[in-house]
Amino acid sequence: MDLLAGTFYVLDDSGYFVLWNQQVERVTGLSAERLRGLHLLEVFDPSDRPNVARAFCTVLQQDERVQLEARVRSTSGELIPFACCASRLLVGEGTSYVCGMGLDLSRDQRQRDKLELFERALMAASNGIVITRHDGVDNPIEYVNPAFERISGYSADEVTGRDSRFMGAPGLDDEPRRKLAAAIQAHEPASIVFRNQRKNGELFWNHLTVTPVRDHHHRVTHFIGIIEDITATKQRAAQLEHLVTHDALTGLANRVLLRDRLDHAIHSAQRNHEMVAVVMMDLNKFKEINDTQGHAAGDHVLRNVAQRLQSALRESDTVARLGGDEFVLVLAEQPNLRFTLRMIDRVRRAMSGEMDIEGRILSVGASMGVAVYPNDGRNVHDLLQAADAAMYESKHGGPDAIHFYSPTMATTTAARQHMEHALRDALDRDDLYLLFQPAVCVETGKILGLEALLRWRHPERGELLPADFLPEAEENGLIVPLGRRVLEDVCATLHYLAELGYPDLPISINASSREFTQRDYLLHLGRRIAHHGIKPSNLALELHEEQLMHDPEQATRLANGLQELGIRLSVDEFGAGLNNLSCLRRLPVSQLKMTRRHVQEIGATPSDGMLTKTMLDIGHNLNIRVVATGVETRDQHDFLAAHGCSSVQGNYISEPLARPALAEWLTAH
Repeated sequence: MDLLAGTFYVLDDSGYFVLWNQQVERVTGLSAERLRGLHLLEVFDPSDRPNVARAFCTVLQQDERVQLEARVRSTSGELIPFACCASRLLVGEGTSYVCGMGLDLSRDQRQRDKLELFERALMAASNGIVITRHDGVDNPIEYVNPAFERISGYSADEVTGRDSRFMGAPGLDDEPRRKLAAAIQAHEPASIVFRNQRKNGELFWNHLTVTPVRDHHHRVTHFIGIIEDITATKQRAAQLEHLVTHDALTGLANRVLLRDRLDHAIHSAQRNHEMVAVVMMDLNKFKEINDTQGHAAGDHVLRNVAQRLQSALRESDTVARLGGDEFVLVLAEQPNLRFTLRMIDRVRRAMSGEMDIEGRILSVGASMGVAVYPNDGRNVHDLLQAADAAMYESKHGGPDAIHFYSPTMATTTAARQHMEHALRDALDRDDLYLLFQPAVCVETGKILGLEALLRWRHPERGELLPADFLPEAEENGLIVPLGRRVLEDVCATLHYLAELGYPDLPISINASSREFTQRDYLLHLGRRIAHHGIKPSNLALELHEEQLMHDPEQATRLANGLQELGIRLSVDEFGAGLNNLSCLRRLPVSQLKMTRRHVQEIGATPSDGMLTKTMLDIGHNLNIRVVATGVETRDQHDFLAAHGCSSVQGNYISEPLARPALAEWLTAH
């Protein structure tokens, strides 16, 4: 009995130990004295005792051989799994015993637990797992996990026995597949990315890692493949790449991709002895549309323009948006300038059609500047700079003008950039200041108000008048912070005048369309007036007649907003262009400031002042006070007085004055 590998025991018909070998003592940790008289159930775990008791009864009562698994509890508390078998043994006449044997299953149990863990891990893995048998040429599938079924759409039964290459997408990713075949043939691991087909025919990106599996003799018997579906990752990467290289609003190439495409076009033209044309475009009156109709309408215009430009060009060309309303076209593979002109004409015609923007029909043209490789530049930077200089010239050449670059434009562009930088520095250093010119009543000489006139103390050119720098400020957008600086100084001056004893002396300031079309313009005016504690009626806003007449609806909204705030509206440069009297009649205008050109035409000949007289008659008919500006001589003053002009302003009355000089002038007058 002691030579047996497992336990051996004999029990009486009550279940007590009668006979046993040394393995029973070793497993239970009990001595022979303790085992003698010990009941069978006491050596097993309590949870297994019912099964053991039933098996014991079955052997004795039914004379059946039984087998079962149960856990033996040793004196140390360890639970040892055992496979037990037992039979009935008859001795003499009717004396029955139970004879049994047991084998320790600990090692098998550990191995089984490990295999179960491996199986659960394979079942739970998020990546697809494929195990193929290596048959030399083919590698039939022997196992796939649930993740493979989910990723591929095939069930395990459908793929078992098939070569794993059956999911390959024909004609795609041939190079990675050749790499995989070579690695399998060489019995080496491989990691590749390629596209496979799901059962429904859909393509998916597959990151496949293949590893050979070797037996004890180091022979490759199987391959294990890990399939990771990276389709979503690929799509996100493509989306991120698109966002990095494309404009979010229009889907066009952005500045990054533009430079790459232009550089590629230049190198291609250099090899093939061709030309490349770069067209810089700036939309006409876009800021007006954006400010008056809202950003949604502006975005609609930009998307519409993008579609038109793309439809007018070839696939080999590039349409890019630099930002705002600036677009750049790269016309590659240009054999000659005649071909380029035809393409530009096609672009011009595509832009000429009207647009329906939220029920409103608009014409949105563009100014274009053209630079050509290699004549106007041999690299990306020079070509873009040349096209920008040409576009700047076209913006001053009338609507929808097209200019080709010439070397003289470089000087203009440099001067423009220098002016912009200098003006920014002037704002930072506070080199801009105000002078104030009085306007007086013709009959009494009583002061009626002041006009704030901006000056720039330029470090190189001395004192500059507004005409020397305001057009540039309007163009580059600095007119907005500059106008707000003027408003701040005027509000402070009104407060200063009130403290001097002139609480009801109004000051007028000029505002450009770029300023008053800002969405927060009226709100900003109201806040600054409240901040300084000044009377709103002491502030007058001067707007050019042409600006008001251009968009009567916008003019009406602005005028009504100013009236609600209590701010006066003054029309500047009255008579400089066409007059819209019906529009002026509808607006709450406090005064009309006649253009100085009409005043300067007043001379010795009676017919010289006819335009001035006409403007005065219009003002009288509209019941709006007319202020004649730029009055320089006694003759001009007397002519205006004789024809009913109520107010005059100019050097004949007073030159523009700084704040201290203004205080003295007010005291003297």
